[in-house]
Order: sequence, then structure tokens, then C-alpha cells
Amino acid sequence: MLTTPKVSVVVPAYNVSGYIQETLISLELQTFPDFEVLVVDDGSSDDTPAIVKKFEERDSRFQLLQKSNGGLSSARNYGIRHARGEYIALLDGDDVYHKDKLATHVAQLDRDADVGVVYSASQTIRDDGRPTLISLSGKPVHSNLMLALLCKNFVGHGSNGVFRRCLVDEVGEFDEDLRSWEDVDFWLRIAATQKWGFYREKRILCYYRVRPSGLSFNLVQMRISGEQVIQSAYRRSPELIKPILPTAYAYMYRYLARLCLQGGDIETARDFIHQALICDKSIFYRDVRSLVTLLSVYLAPLAKIAVKHSLGES
Repeated sequence: MLTTPKVSVVVPAYNVSGYIQETLISLELQTFPDFEVLVVDDGSSDDTPAIVKKFEERDSRFQLLQKSNGGLSSARNYGIRHARGEYIALLDGDDVYHKDKLATHVAQLDRDADVGVVYSASQTIRDDGRPTLISLSGKPVHSNLMLALLCKNFVGHGSNGVFRRCLVDEVGEFDEDLRSWEDVDFWLRIAATQKWGFYREKRILCYYRVRPSGLSFNLVQMRISGEQVIQSAYRRSPELIKPILPTAYAYMYRYLARLCLQGGDIETARDFIHQALICDKSIFYRDVRSLVTLLSVYLAPLAKIAVKHSLGES
């Protein structure tokens, strides 16, 4: 007889053969054992399914689901529809959990019936798995959850949240028309109910891999999706959102500028910073990370000149 697991871990996977083994091993090492893993192969053309099948053969908690390619939201929704657990945990196929991730979050959800979503601080890792110096505290910048999410995605990334399965029935699935920002949109819909709390674990329990080829660097799509999510939130709660729309857009442009910096596109980064300044320049003296981004954009050309000069180039 099949027992119902406490947690269903949904792992969307598309051409992640170089990473999926490390991801799934981090689940095998969890100190909380009562879970199922639903790996949704979203039409991979590499060895991703074959690697997952090895885990499926040796551990009955792992299950490979396969579908034609439909994008990240489609894969997550497909996994959630097959989930049997009371709680849903999300883990992208190239990210990694700390061994205490599930145990810590399950305990909090069991303890507090008013909390709908739990998450933790996280740390970014390089393409090769080595940790970077960048960590995400997950601390909201505003006491109102919707306002906080519009300014910064305090959950951090799509592999961090663990939530009650019933929330999907209440607010709907991930929006498959969004090619990015889909997790922010989902959290915003939960926050808009004004019924469920979000709980932050201060310890780093998740490791988020930054890959240059990742979706986060598709700047055109990022901007389109970001604008769609902001406008959707405004339509749901116009009186609450209208006063902070300029600030929400300023933070979005600042975030896009930071991505440009990471990709080495200083000119486009400067354009985004300019738009952020027009929307709400106060974010640059109220928020340290925003100020660092602004200074990095405007000092980058000087840094390039200094490097060239030190190398004796004209």
C-alpha cells in the first residue's frame, strides 16, 4: 500500500544533465525523509532523463515524469498536479538544498497554521558548484507583503519556497504565459489574499546556481514579464499598489541593470539605471544594494580605462 508523503518536491528539469545529479543527491541527503520527488523532464534533448532514472531505480521516493517542452511554469504545474503531499517544495534541476531544508520548513508549517509559505536565506553558487560571496537574506523591505514583493522578490528565486498544497487550489497555478517572474506573480497572488503569512528562516538552506545562459539573462523577456506582473498586481489591488508603482518600476529597472552588469553590457545597464532614476531615485539612497549597482554602472567605464592604462594600451 502506498503511503501519502508529507512533502512533494517538484523538480522541473530541462537539459540539466550536468547538474541534476547534484540536485537529486541533495534530496537523498535530507534529514527529513517523508517526501516524494517528482522530476518533470520538460522535453530534454540531453541525458537528463537517463540520470533521473538511476535515482528512480534505487529509491522509490523518486519519480520521473516526462512531457513535451512547455517552459518552467508548465513543468512546475505538471509536477504539482501529480503531487500527493500536503506541502509542495520547489527545486529547479540545477539548484541544491541544504540537508536540513525540508526538516526546518516542515516543522514551521506544522507549528503555525497561519503561515502558508516558508523559505530561507540562500547563497549563489557558480556554474561549477563553487560558492560565491553573494548571499540573499530574504528579508522583506516592507511590512506589507505585496509591497515588499513588488520592490524585491524576498523569497529570492524559484528553488526556495515550500508552501501548502491548498494554496494552489486557492490562488491558481503558476502562470504559463509568463516566461520569467512567474514565481513573483505566484507569491503576489498568495499575499493578495491577506490570509497567509510568509516565514523566513535566517539560515542559508538553499544554493542557487547562476548560469550565464539562464533565463535571467534574457533581458527583453525579463522586462516584459516584470511589467506584466506589476500591472496584474495593480489590477488586483489598485488602491494599495498605485502609490508605490513608481518604486516598483524603479526596482525592476535596477534589477535589470544589475543583470546587464553581470553580462558585461554597461551601456544597456546605464539606460536601465537612468529609467530607475526617473521612476524613483530615492531607492538609491534608501537601499545599499541599489546604490552599489548605480555606482558600479557609472564607475565601470573608469575601471576599464584604468585597466587599459595599467596594461600600457592606448
